[in-house]
Amino acid sequence: MIEAQVHQQLRALLREWGEPSWPHHLTLARLVARALRLGRSALLQVGGLSAYQGEYRLSYLIALMMWPGPAVVVAPDPTAQRVLMVDIPRLQEKLGLRKPVQMGDRWPGSGFNGLLITSPGAWLGDRLGDGSCFPDGIPTLIDDADNLELWLQQQLTVALAPLDWNHLALAYPAHQGLIQDTHVALTHAAFQRPVNPYHRYLLEEGDVQQLQRLHQVLTASRAIAPQAEGPMPPQWAEFWRQFNPPDHLLWFSVERDRGHMALHCAPVELATALAPVWRRQPVVLIGAALDPDAGADNFRQRLGLDDLTCLQFTPHRQNDAIQLYLPSHLPLPNTPQFQGALHQEIRRLLSPPQLPHPGSSQLGPTVILLDDLPLKGQLGATLAGELGSRVQVEQAEIGPNSILVSGWEFWRQHRALLPPPALLIVATLPLPSLENPMVAGRVAYHKRRRQDWFRLYLFPTAVTELQRAIAPSRQHQGMVALLDSRVHYRSYGAQILAALSPAAYLRSLPTEWGE
Repeated sequence: MIEAQVHQQLRALLREWGEPSWPHHLTLARLVARALRLGRSALLQVGGLSAYQGEYRLSYLIALMMWPGPAVVVAPDPTAQRVLMVDIPRLQEKLGLRKPVQMGDRWPGSGFNGLLITSPGAWLGDRLGDGSCFPDGIPTLIDDADNLELWLQQQLTVALAPLDWNHLALAYPAHQGLIQDTHVALTHAAFQRPVNPYHRYLLEEGDVQQLQRLHQVLTASRAIAPQAEGPMPPQWAEFWRQFNPPDHLLWFSVERDRGHMALHCAPVELATALAPVWRRQPVVLIGAALDPDAGADNFRQRLGLDDLTCLQFTPHRQNDAIQLYLPSHLPLPNTPQFQGALHQEIRRLLSPPQLPHPGSSQLGPTVILLDDLPLKGQLGATLAGELGSRVQVEQAEIGPNSILVSGWEFWRQHRALLPPPALLIVATLPLPSLENPMVAGRVAYHKRRRQDWFRLYLFPTAVTELQRAIAPSRQHQGMVALLDSRVHYRSYGAQILAALSPAAYLRSLPTEWGE
């Protein structure tokens, strides 16, 4: 069987290359090979340092390259380039594997029996669209599946820019006045909203009613005199297909300096659109941290995934361990005293300019993570005034002695390109803020259905974000300081700490601090 062949080849290769730092290579390879043979989908959470460094890719690639049939790998461009230029040539050289490999946005042809590497946008666009670019039934592996929901939201979001309103007016000349008036009214409504740091605003009931009226008039006009009007512009046709308040998010994005308003529409619930996609081919999803639960029930429910093999690999207790500092004396983040106490605690943590990684002579930067936008700017300015140019706020070019003040999104996008931190300070848990209109819209969706929006959305989002964020610190068993005291005083705190395992817990700073 393919599982035994893959196991044998991989074991020999690992022996030749020396003891791997990740202990689950053989298990992952056999699971992927089994999924290929049975045509049964699987969801695998690799977690820890291996996910950050991409070590696990050796395991699934050897299974795909030894599989006698065709297969697809869906991966973002940095991962795809690494697989194509480094990992696969290395396997071909060592094992003499000669399976054809191509990269592209569509299936090469009916006679292709090799491995195709494609982008999330190309594959999801085809699966959610007419399905003409990729045949059904071809086993597909989705790498970096932590970003799957983000890719899907980007794929399913329809945006209308100012130019699209011009296209609509040209297509419906008899209703140019109504189209222009609606555009002006919506633009005025968007710019009347109080400024928020996200530059996004959910549509209110009156805004939605104006769009509904426009849609009704254009639809009736088309039905009465189809020859008098042109076809609906494609972007508008897609917008009306998505237009389904209140089960779809409708929002403005505003560029106040340019006077531009864009209108966006996207589904909150993804499972309905995705359930048919998973039935068209067996799929193996691999990510670092997709769900706090090993069975990934929440993740599978959100994405419409039926019964499939689920496995959550445990981190290597020695290689992946971090030092986790958990002070309990800080006030809660929603209290007036928190900001001053946070500044003071961070100054204590920065008292030695840099600490070497335990057991190493290397230095690394300090990274401070928080998403409170005013607080992030104030903290950056205060620290820069005290410590000078070492302090950078969301800058991608930092040195080993730098102090980076960053939001969670910036760290997510850049952490793989930055040196692993010697000290990672988590100022507040990454619970999505209800002040963000997009978060508020999703919470309202769950509330309308009388669902536990905290357990279904906010909590799992925070846990998986936190697990991914600290992965670079595991590279040298670095120090992570979690300064949000809710881990001590809220019922979900124990689950968060369990998700950060393995870790050595510190209730007070080591003696070398402040020396």
